[in-house]
Amino acid sequence: MATPVGNGASGAAFPAGPNQPPGAPGTPTTVAPAPLVKPGGAPPAPRPGGVPAKRPSTSVATGARARLAQATRTPPGRLRLAGVVLAVLTVAFGGLTAWQLETRAQAADRVVSDSQPLSRDAAEIHRSLADAATTAASGFLLAGAEPDELRGRYEQDIATAARLIARAAARTTATSPAQGSLARLNQQLPVYAGLVETARADNRQGIPLGGAYLRYASEQMQTVLLPAAAELAAAENEELAADYAEAETPPWAAYGLALVTLAALAWVQLTLFRRTNRVFNIGLLGATAAVLAGALWLTATGLASDSALHRSAHEGADPLRALNSARAGVLTARLAEDLHFVARGSTTKYADQWAQAVKGLDADRATGSLTNALAQAPESAKPSLQEASKQFRAWNERHDAARKLEVGEADYQGALDATVTAKGDANTADAYFNATDKALAQAADLEQARFERAAKGTGGDLRTAAVAAALLGLVAAAAALRGLGRRLAEYR
Repeated sequence: MATPVGNGASGAAFPAGPNQPPGAPGTPTTVAPAPLVKPGGAPPAPRPGGVPAKRPSTSVATGARARLAQATRTPPGRLRLAGVVLAVLTVAFGGLTAWQLETRAQAADRVVSDSQPLSRDAAEIHRSLADAATTAASGFLLAGAEPDELRGRYEQDIATAARLIARAAARTTATSPAQGSLARLNQQLPVYAGLVETARADNRQGIPLGGAYLRYASEQMQTVLLPAAAELAAAENEELAADYAEAETPPWAAYGLALVTLAALAWVQLTLFRRTNRVFNIGLLGATAAVLAGALWLTATGLASDSALHRSAHEGADPLRALNSARAGVLTARLAEDLHFVARGSTTKYADQWAQAVKGLDADRATGSLTNALAQAPESAKPSLQEASKQFRAWNERHDAARKLEVGEADYQGALDATVTAKGDANTADAYFNATDKALAQAADLEQARFERAAKGTGGDLRTAAVAAALLGLVAAAAALRGLGRRLAEYR
């Protein structure tokens, strides 16, 4: 009898008999269904439990690039992308230009309101201290005949120095290198004033110890106070130079972005012309004009501010530094001259200081010389400096005459009378010194005024240009989007 077989149509199967192995001829078997395979791909590898593995998902960046490519395959898509790029470039140009101009404006404001005034105050502190030491020595030599005017000048110098030290300390940051100098000045100025008062009191009572007190006070002035004032002036001059450099730094990044933006606008307009045969796009032309106007405004304002700052430095700040150095030399010479008489010939130290100070003042174009101050001075200040040089030469001649009386004729009192007098004699060394200092003060006032006229308003001009650049950037972005929007409307 034949063994029944499975129905091929239904896929049914019967189990193999007990004496037949599976797969033997005539033996029905169970067939597993074939896995489904997508066209053009290999079947996924089976996972534990019989669940096939999923394909790796596409990255977000790849998907974004694909969407961008899909969006730019059509002319409208490319126009939208061009509009976004132009809007970003024009707004970035306006923002970057405004930021760089504002940075320069802040630096220019610091030059006018902080750095230069602090530099001027530091020089005035040095001058006031040196003049205080000089008038204290002159008053000591006159003793009971000291005029009220001379005493008032000393007190005014001390008050001015104290006021300017306090103001500089209030306007100087905690991390500034000037803080150490200001601290020493603030601590030692009362000490010096106390020594001078002790010397003055002893001198009025005829106590010889007064001369020792005055020489010690002058030593403190020359070794502590004046060096600290010089350090303060140097630190403030460095701050002024740094602010000048920042205020005059060209905005290269803004210029570079302006070129990139103008190139992008030109390229988009050229592309539209080639594809549409339309020569002009009013919106893109307006955007180009706005960016170009911003770049030209930036250039014009930069050149004008650079010129003003250069003029303020060349005709104001730099000549003032040279002049202040010369004034310090004049006061050093006068102090040495007076202290020589206070010492009554017991030392040649002060005579040597006088000779060194005069040599520095007479040096040709050297730092601290009257010749250098005259060479750097603006035309308006030259007459005052020429008068100062004339009075200085007369002072030097009078000093030499007094020196001959003291050394050649052993006439100490005659030499002292030729140097300093309470009667207002116009032929003394003291009178010529006062005339020299007065002419230098007039020159300093003229140079300070020159600086203020040149630098004033520079920060405001830069800030106006910054606001204009930001607005022009926004206008350019709006005009570019408007111009490309009209082209997009043609596809609807």
